[in-house]
Amino acid sequence: MALHTEMQTQGNFLFRNRSYLPIIFLTIGLGVYLFGEYNEVETSENFISQYFEYICLSICLLGLLIRIKTVGHTPPKTSGRNTKVGQVADELNTSGLYSLVRHPLYVGNFFMWLGVAMLTENLWFTIAFILLYTIYYERIMYAEEQFLIAKFGDRYTDWSKTTPAFIPHFKNYRKPKYPFNNKKVIKKEKNGLVAIFVLFWLFEWASDVLEHGITHFDFNGWFYSAIATSVLYLILKIMKKRKMLN
Repeated sequence: MALHTEMQTQGNFLFRNRSYLPIIFLTIGLGVYLFGEYNEVETSENFISQYFEYICLSICLLGLLIRIKTVGHTPPKTSGRNTKVGQVADELNTSGLYSLVRHPLYVGNFFMWLGVAMLTENLWFTIAFILLYTIYYERIMYAEEQFLIAKFGDRYTDWSKTTPAFIPHFKNYRKPKYPFNNKKVIKKEKNGLVAIFVLFWLFEWASDVLEHGITHFDFNGWFYSAIATSVLYLILKIMKKRKMLN
């Protein structure tokens, strides 16, 4: 199999199954975090260590904000979160964040998962995550671009000549073609919001269990944030099922 065909095949496979990568990443990351907590050497706290969790949270929320800003201005019937039908694109997105970078959703994903990777407090795991993310999404982006070239031809290749794949070029910014769609954002990005706070609570809870035993349960800010976002998620899920967000 030719290399470009193999990369496209791999990319399409990874695109359809990209929802499962976070589960593997989370399992390994949580194990690395608990191993570090178990073997932690007590040191004096400084400003960064004291507020490190909030720094990680800020990076995650930056990624979510990028996704919200991207999704809110996209036209109907673009890829989004679909996995069963493969690539979908009735229109070529070239305005808004798509005028800065060709794959803004994957930039958002990177920051969301970078914050979680940093939460392990393990530099080597964070570096490994960045390398893995690069290899993983490089193939997805390659397959996606092959699909878009086949569908839009010169329109896509001409746009790609002036628009970077992943690192934004801010001088190219063009105002979004479509107005911001609140309902579309709520439907598509509610998962990301609840996932962030549940993961941060999970890391905190797992650390407490390691230190105090399974019977210990701390009703802290992470717990209440996880509960609040989970309740919000369920409400929005019901609203979506009843077509209240169409």
